[in-house]
Formats: sequence, structure tokens, C-alpha cells
Amino acid sequence: MPTSDVPDVSVVIIVYNDEERLPRAVRSVLDQTLNNLEVIIADDCSTDGTERVARSLEASDPRVRYVRLEQNSGGCSAPRNRGIAVARAPYVMFLDSDDELPRHACKSLLLVAEETGVDFVTGEVTRLFEETNTTGLWYPHLFTEKRVVNGIAERPEYFFDHLSTNKLYRTGFIRDNALTFPEGIHYEDQLFSAQAFTLAESFAVAPWSVYTWRLAPESVSISSSRHKIQNVADRIGVARLIDAWFEEQGRGELRAEKDYKFLRHDFRLYLGDLPFRDLEWIAEFAEVVNPYLDEISDETYARLSREERICIHLLRTGRLDDLQVAARQLGRPQIAPRAVTEHDGTEYWGAVAPADDTSRAELDISEWYMRDQVLATGRIRHELTSVTMRGPVMRLEIHTYDPAGLITEGTVASVKLAAHKTPLSVPLTLRPEGEGEYTSSVELDLRKVPVGKVGVATRRHPVVALERDGSRRTDILLARHDQPDFRATVTYHTFGIHHLRIRAEQKGAGRLEVTWERSGVLKSLEPFGPYARKAKGKVGKVRKILVGNEGKATAYDAVSRLPRKRSLAVFEAMEGRGYADSPRYIYEELKRRNLPIDVVWAYSGDRSSFPKDVTLVKRGSFAYGRALARATYWVDSHNLPYLYPKPKGTRYLQTWHGQTFKAMGFDVPSLRGASDIEKGRFRAAVGRWDALVCPSAEFERTFVPAFEVSADLIRSGYPRNDVLVRWAEPEQQTRAAAVREALRIPAGKKVLLYAPTFRDAARRTGQSVRVDLEALAPHLSDEWVIIVRTHPYDRFTITPELGHFLRDGSSYADINDVMLASDAVLTDYSSLMFDYANTGRPILLYTDDYEAYKGGDRGTYYDLEEIAPGPMLTTTEDLAAAVRDLEGTQERHAQRYARFQEMFCSYETGHASKMVVDAFFEGGTHD
Repeated sequence: MPTSDVPDVSVVIIVYNDEERLPRAVRSVLDQTLNNLEVIIADDCSTDGTERVARSLEASDPRVRYVRLEQNSGGCSAPRNRGIAVARAPYVMFLDSDDELPRHACKSLLLVAEETGVDFVTGEVTRLFEETNTTGLWYPHLFTEKRVVNGIAERPEYFFDHLSTNKLYRTGFIRDNALTFPEGIHYEDQLFSAQAFTLAESFAVAPWSVYTWRLAPESVSISSSRHKIQNVADRIGVARLIDAWFEEQGRGELRAEKDYKFLRHDFRLYLGDLPFRDLEWIAEFAEVVNPYLDEISDETYARLSREERICIHLLRTGRLDDLQVAARQLGRPQIAPRAVTEHDGTEYWGAVAPADDTSRAELDISEWYMRDQVLATGRIRHELTSVTMRGPVMRLEIHTYDPAGLITEGTVASVKLAAHKTPLSVPLTLRPEGEGEYTSSVELDLRKVPVGKVGVATRRHPVVALERDGSRRTDILLARHDQPDFRATVTYHTFGIHHLRIRAEQKGAGRLEVTWERSGVLKSLEPFGPYARKAKGKVGKVRKILVGNEGKATAYDAVSRLPRKRSLAVFEAMEGRGYADSPRYIYEELKRRNLPIDVVWAYSGDRSSFPKDVTLVKRGSFAYGRALARATYWVDSHNLPYLYPKPKGTRYLQTWHGQTFKAMGFDVPSLRGASDIEKGRFRAAVGRWDALVCPSAEFERTFVPAFEVSADLIRSGYPRNDVLVRWAEPEQQTRAAAVREALRIPAGKKVLLYAPTFRDAARRTGQSVRVDLEALAPHLSDEWVIIVRTHPYDRFTITPELGHFLRDGSSYADINDVMLASDAVLTDYSSLMFDYANTGRPILLYTDDYEAYKGGDRGTYYDLEEIAPGPMLTTTEDLAAAVRDLEGTQERHAQRYARFQEMFCSYETGHASKMVVDAFFEGGTHD
């Protein structure tokens, strides 16, 4: 050994007939930042060139040792046990020859082991899907923080972490307890890990990836052979071995937790496969699993999701046709049953009312609130009954099941298929076929699917889109597993030949799938395709110069030298996300006055919020640059891209998009400590502003110096807040009523708008939604509906189980729509609180992470406890109590609310739009 006679860690790499991938696995160990280790290649008597490759690796590095079994064992246990027997280090890990260790795995795990003195350390696993080069994590909720667990009874959820390869074990712990991998069985990891967890006095958890599990396409392995009944029997067999071992050790109390893991992981895998099996296979499957399922307690079944319980009940009662239908819903809460039966005021899964108490308990779907759903969040089901091809034209026959009655008059349906960016959209006529069922047919000419200028190599799935009153949804098309495959050759351009394959997925949801492959000239041009921007060679550089920022900057510079178009103005709100914010209301004031100004609006995605008569230009496009270069006026709410310096003769109105609670500009440490170049770019961007709209004196005190603003200040209040100040006027009341109608808010129910801000370190994770909405529902759903509106930098999906209580407000580009429709607001640290105070309606703050937020990298300008206009709440119970006694809550905080309005609404008069147009467009002249 290079640094010590005894290595720190022994890594046992098991191999069988894997000469090609073995060197990669060995190299991942030898390249570890922990140098003092040994590699033990344990060969299960390979018959290919593995021995030659292994001996070459052994000869090339003294840290590598090769051991070979005399005969093939047919599994993973025997070679691992041989590795344990010859390991020289005080710690041991296991690696499969087709996988890898991340570079710091050994060292980081060893440091935790030595620091904590535990029996083993377990870490996160990265699953690498080689076909798509995408990754996923193994049960990430188990690896959120570093911790020491004092025995599995303290945290039994770690039974789900049944892999042996993501752990660093004390060799003495394994040997002292005579722990070995059971030979002659499959799923040996599960028994070994259950024993290790049970015997360990303590184990540690490392919240980082320590193992890369490579999943090759069409790989053949024990775990991927679930189509074999013997594979099912093997899973049941190892589960019984674990049960017996618990009894031998006097740890029978752990059985229920192991059973829960078995149902949620092992058995759940087979349930998800059932739509792709025939009834004969499912019947054989039932014979194998039902005796074991009968041994599991009712209390354990009660912990499962309703979808899982329905599937298990149908399996155990022999309703195998229904089971295939129900299995499609697993993990897909927006897929409906084909039918729902109502009996004695209770809704049940299926077309027939259950006849016994057990069936009633298991098939009761009252918790889904099927009849209280809205189009956007309810359950619906689209099944393909037929797929045929006539040349490049695909004909689909669709059966739609809508037991919740989501499809009503005015619902517009279409089928969409996208291969590149813009989808092909074909209208769909839904023909009623009895109550809650529809049939339809559609023809998709695959020649009309946009594929871009150089074609595509991709796999996509057609969807059914439904839209009504601004609410929309898209749903998958469920294909029959035995649907025939089709192939077609399509020419999109003069030389744009593609080979297409149409088939049903044989995994996951079982969607209809269309695959495009380039051919001919297009195949040779692939370097110019979607990934060319990432190319490091000459092709990538040329493309960057021509169509990237360099090309756009060059074109912009040339056009900006031309004279301004005196009547042209470019408007942009929320980085192009919609027709909203203060630019919207300034634009409407310009229209009201009929001023001779031609406005072009920038958009970055969905264009549906813009009026049909406005001129649009895509943000970041060459046309966008040309418009900015020629415009006399720029009006924007966020700061236009740095790429575009303001031409001489152009005037820039910055409205900004909210008052300041959290630190901004140069008050943010990351900008304050940035390079001079970065700070210079920021100052240049702000230096383009000619005028800035100010909503309050506090804004002047905080924002203006933080951004080093030198522009003229228009002390008008925010134009976007005019409608909030004048919320009681008929126009605003009509607007609020339209929102309530579109969101299907039941008459008589009150509306709470929940609008949390994003967290800097957790964008697009949904972590800003900190209120336990599921726990809140029983307290408030009888009187209240909550509109959830997360920040554009975050995302949140409403589950159907909460569709009766929650509404998604994200489809409204202008948040004023949902503010006007609400009776109160619940937020945290969002600047929305400053705007909402103009309504005088109650403001509640859910601030369970206030200390962390206040002490974060960014910091805040105010102590929220000093300025809060309403209660700061930290528990579901307190929040529910405050909402139920909303009038009393508001009275108790009336003085604080008035002081808050005085601080942050001092410039708001309800006429800001007029004042801004007067000041910026008409030079102070009133009409």
C-alpha cells in the first residue's frame, strides 16, 4: 500500500462476465480522494475476458487485488462474502461492476464514521439513466440532513434504504455479528440490510450522493425481471426470511414497519406493472402473493394511499379486470376511475356498489371529493380504444371517462403533439356516451408536427387538452399494452427525412409514444441540432456568433444607430410572463387617452393573457432587439436584459414590481462582494433608467440607494395598485366575480389568497408552500376556499384530494385578479403584503421559518415583528383559529395595520396610472 500497510477502506467490486465495464468501476475507486484504500475484484467465475481484464488492473496498481470463485454462484452473495473474508481494512464498501463511486464517496463516509463511531454510514444514491443521461435520487426524503440514528426502532423508515452498496460498514461490525449475504437466493441485499439495520446500535446518514447506480436501457437484471413469476416468488421468499429472522432475534415488533416498506416498495413495483400484463399472468401473480398479503395487518394497510388500497383489495377479491384499470391510477392522481358509484351518500370506486363492509371500507373514495373538483385539478381519464395508421396520418379513437362531471358546456378539447417547440393542435369533438363518458376520434398528420429547421431526434407523447373560462389542463392518453407498433417515414423539408415509430409504452403510465429519428442529410447535420449551443468546437462557436448573444448584440448595435421611431414603445412586464403589473395599467391609460403611441409587448412564454389586438414580440429574439433599438420609449417592471444598452434618444420608465422587505441591489452581500465587472454591469443596467415609479417614502429610503438610482422619481404609487385602492368600484367587483366564477368558487364561500414568496436556495421546489394545507382543510373547508398563488420562481401542484378546498391561481398573469377576488390574504415575506394593504382587507402572515429567512444570506430591511399588519402564525392550529375569527383578528391588529398603510401606501391614491402617463409621456400635462 502506498501510504500504509493497512488500507482505510476496502471496496469489494463484484463482477461476472463484465469485462467492458469493470475498468470504469475500478477507476472510480482508484480515483477517490481517499488514496489509502484497496480494491477487491471478486469474480463470480466469469467465462468471458473478465479475468484477463481484472488481472491487468491488478498488475497496474498495487491497491487492486483479484479473487476468483471456483464456480459460478449465480448471484451477488458469494462474491461479496469472499470479499468480506479477504478485506484488510477496518471499513468495507460494496460496488457492482456496472456502477461507480462518486469521487469523494469513500473519504466523506469515512470521516462521518470516524466522527460518530457508528456501525455503518449510509448515503444517498444517484440513479443514472443512461439512455437519457438523466438522474434521480434514491428515496431523497431519507437523506435530507446529516444525522445519527440510535437503532432502527428510532427511525424505521430506513428499512426503505435496503441497498447494501450505498453504505460504509465497520468490518468488525460485520464479522462480530457473523453477517453474510445469503447465498442461493435473489434480493440478498434486502435480508442483509434488514439484519444490519436491526443489529446496529447506531448508524449515521450522509445527505450526499455516495453511489452512482447506472441503469442501462433494456438492461437484464434480477430487479428488472419483474415479468417473471419466479421473480415475484423470490421477493416474497426474502420477505419471509426477514420475518423469520425478526422472530429469531426477538424483534417481532419490527414486522409491521418491514411490511409497510414491502407494500410501498417491493409489492408496489408489481402493481405498477399490471396494466402491461395479461389476465392469465395476473391470476398466477395473485396465487403467489395473496397468501402473504393475508398475513399483513389491517393497521399496515390503513397507512397506504387510497389508490394502493383499492388495487390490493381488487387483487385479494379476484376482480382482476378492475385491478388493471385501477393500477393505471397509481402515482397519477389526475387519472380518474372509469366509474364512480354513489350509495347512501358515499362515493365508491367502480361501477358497482360494494356489498360488504370490507369492500365499502377499501373502495370508499370520499376523500377524493370527486364532485367538488374543478377542471384544472379534478380527475379524468382518456383511454385509446384504437390506433391506426394510413401513411403518415395517425387516427386515434378515444374513450374519455369523466365521473366527476368536469366536462361541461363550453369545454373546448384538442389533441396536441409536440416534437420541437410549438405543438400540432387538432380540435377534438367529445360525443356523449352515457353519463360521464365521451367518445371521440382525431387524425394527426405527422407531417404537420413542427420539428424545427434541422429536425429532431426525440420521443414524445400526444395529450388531450381541455380548456374552459381560462382554466386549462392536459392529460395523457392511455394506450393498450397490446397495441401494435407502427412505423412511418415522413419528409418535413426538402431533405428532412425522419423515421417515426408509434407504439405503447410498456412501463410507467403506458402512454402512446411517438419517436422521431433523423435520416439522410438531416442525420449528418446533427451537430447543428438542439445541443449545438453546448458544443465546444468550431460549429458551436459559429452558431454562437450567428444566433447567440454575440449575433444579437451586433444586430442590435447596428439597428440602434438608426433614428428612433417617435411613436414606438416597447412594454414588458414580469420578464415577459404576461399582460400584468404596472406596465399593463400604464398601457391602458395610454389607450384611454388615445395617445399616438404604438406599443409592442414582449412575451417570453404563454401569450394567452394578452389582449388580441396588441402587437407581440418574443423576448430575446432578433425582432425584440430591433424593437428596442428603434423605440422611443421603454416601459418595464423588472429590468430589461443587460445585453441592450439604451440608445440615444430612448427614454426608459422603470416601474419595478414591489416594495422592499428583503435586501435588494447593493445591499445584497453577493452583489456587494461581486467582481468589479459584475457590479459595473449592474450599475450600467440601472443607469439606463430615466424615471422610476415610487410607491412610498419607505421605498425611496431603501430601494433607491440600494440600486444607486439616479433616475427621476415619480411619486405616484404603483399603477397596478389603482384597482386595489378602488376595489369597491363596479368594474373591480365585476372582475372579482369573474375570477370566482372561473375558479368555481361555491356561492357563500369566502376566499383566502395564499401567496408565499420564493426561497433563494430552493427555487422551483415548492418549498415556499410551508402551510400544511392538508391539515388545514378539515378546519376551514366548510366555509373557505384557498387560492394558492406561488411566486413565479416557485411551483406547486394541487392534488385532487385537496381540489375541493384549493384553487390554482397561477393561470392569472395579473395577480390583481386573485387579490380582488379574495376576502383576505395569507403570505409570509412577500411584497404582495404592501400592495394588498391598499384594500384594507385582513393580512395574515405564516412565518414558521422567520428566523432562518431573516438570518439568510440576503437579510431584510425590517424586523417583521415590528411592522407586521397582522398576526405572525407558525402552526396550523393558530392559522385556523385566526381565519375562523377573522373579524376579531383584524380588530386586534387594526392599529398595526393603519401604521403599516401609513408607512408603505403613503403615495397610493388610486390614480397612479394617470400621474405616470402625465409625468413620463406628456411631460406633466394633464388631459
